[in-house]
Amino acid sequence: MMAATETDRALVGRVAQGDRAAVRLLFMRHHARVYRFAVRQTGSEMMADDIANEVFLELWRQAPGFEGRSEVSTWLLGIARFKALSSLRKKKEDWIDYDAAQIADGADTPEVVTMKEDKGAALRRFVDALPEEHRTVIDLAYYHGQSVSEIGEVLGIPVATVKTRMFYARKKLGEALKAAGYDRGWP
Repeated sequence: MMAATETDRALVGRVAQGDRAAVRLLFMRHHARVYRFAVRQTGSEMMADDIANEVFLELWRQAPGFEGRSEVSTWLLGIARFKALSSLRKKKEDWIDYDAAQIADGADTPEVVTMKEDKGAALRRFVDALPEEHRTVIDLAYYHGQSVSEIGEVLGIPVATVKTRMFYARKKLGEALKAAGYDRGWP
């Protein structure tokens, strides 16, 4: 089977047998997602870089025990979350150097681009101001494309709890946007 089309699960199986090339392939496929998640969890690019590297070391160590009950990406984000929480407990310093990238739509006028940037920046501020439990479900759902069941797996909580947290997080975000003068539409 060609490496480019080989499934993540098959690659984890190869990692379990000591295949370093399989680790490199999984790293290339998932590093950016794991890194972005770690940045959102820690607020620090420096810490996120260390955490992302640690996640792939854990992949190397834990591959023989991977049972395939979840997607590899979900498993890796779960490891990243644990590592991020551990790092935050160890480090009390406030490392904030995160600058999220904006993807521009070439068809937008300069005024619309500015409005989108303003609303996007406000939304990021409001997400960052949410309680940790709400911020994390929003981050996993909207920034990492995880399903409700995958979020439950990453966080180790029931699906009903994920749905409840999502409901309250979206309600708080809507209220914050409205109070700041933004309507629900885009831009």
